[in-house]
Amino acid sequence: MIVNKTHTEQDITAQQVFTRQANAAGRLEWYQDMALGMYIFWTLDAQLGIVEAHSVIGASDDYLRRYFNDLPRTFNPRHFDAAWYARLAKVCGFDYVCICAKNHNGWCAWDTATTDFNVMRTPFGRDLMRELTDTFHAQGIPVSLYFSPDDAWFAWVKHGLRPSRNRDYARPDRNPALLEHDKAQIRELIEKYNPEMLCFDGGAGAERPLVEYAWSLRPDLMITRGALTTPEQSLPDTIRGPFEAHYTIGTQWQYKAGNDSNKTGKELIELLFRIRSLGGTLLLAIGGPDDDGLLPRDKDDLLRELGLWLFVNGESVRGVRPWPVVGENAALYSAGKDGRTLYVLDTRSALQRGERRTLTIAAARATPQTRIEVLGHSGELLEYDEKFDARPKYEQTDFGLIVSYTQSQRLYNNWQWPNPAVIKLTHVEPVA
Repeated sequence: MIVNKTHTEQDITAQQVFTRQANAAGRLEWYQDMALGMYIFWTLDAQLGIVEAHSVIGASDDYLRRYFNDLPRTFNPRHFDAAWYARLAKVCGFDYVCICAKNHNGWCAWDTATTDFNVMRTPFGRDLMRELTDTFHAQGIPVSLYFSPDDAWFAWVKHGLRPSRNRDYARPDRNPALLEHDKAQIRELIEKYNPEMLCFDGGAGAERPLVEYAWSLRPDLMITRGALTTPEQSLPDTIRGPFEAHYTIGTQWQYKAGNDSNKTGKELIELLFRIRSLGGTLLLAIGGPDDDGLLPRDKDDLLRELGLWLFVNGESVRGVRPWPVVGENAALYSAGKDGRTLYVLDTRSALQRGERRTLTIAAARATPQTRIEVLGHSGELLEYDEKFDARPKYEQTDFGLIVSYTQSQRLYNNWQWPNPAVIKLTHVEPVA
């Protein structure tokens, strides 16, 4: 048996070096143009609304027996409709989807020859991966597959070893048998479902041989985690893109049965824009499906609120790059690829109908060709008030570029749209 050891400083250093290995330049550029990914994090223990997979670490023998034997017998999300999730992603403006193929418990959401611990050996009996990848591809949405090199089933059921995240037998880079098991699964996923991207959730370099193996099969695969910085639930002060930021709508990656608290729509919008202003991409775990295969109503509502903002303001976060300054005061910035188009997100409280607001931009200077607009607005009129001057305006001063704008488009019946507007300025120059 392999001798156990924990992560060392040398391991962590090796991982940091490895994550600087580049995806193909054209593929990385393609990825950087995308703003938002839908994270469908779902495994068989979502039936209980608990943390995905991690409950097996440190669990008793009795718990493990019931986990691996009983949960597969009751997994039957009878209302699951993959096409509904693909339509939701399309309507709400998601650029790609990341689907959990295998989490740390080893349960496979596809028809695999590598293990009996898979979705086909449940009452549901349908290939989740086939249904999801086919319907998202039909909508023109690229697919990323999440894969954990850890495998509690492989350790406990097949080899009688205690499930672990860091013991050597839980790491494919130190356990040849696990490496071959994982490789067989990676080959199946790539050959059967044709993903554009992969996301490996190992640690301290554990996934390195699998990343190299995947690229040997498909050199054009975009690999995020495993070959790109992927912060979770927070943004380091020094981070700059490209990166993939992993966040949840609530407090859990998969469905949580009660005891949850969600981010607000405004928080999600500002999070997305801030990540884009830093050159990253947001991968947002949607908090479902639940035991029946449905997305909880509260999560659905938030996705549609975010989707409405993207419907109006999507160009400010797609195909953009960082402005030399991330933001100033209450504003966040993103830039067009020409380096002369500036998008400004005003994070202050939303404007009331007919209210005019100003903000000062010190990080940009107007030119004779500068033009201004509020995304989604024509600037020509305010509903029911033809005499109101709704045009956005700017003035270059010694103190900076002063912008004045109104919220003249109605998005809710009562005009109480709570989320920030985006001002677009073209033909402006950065100020260092």
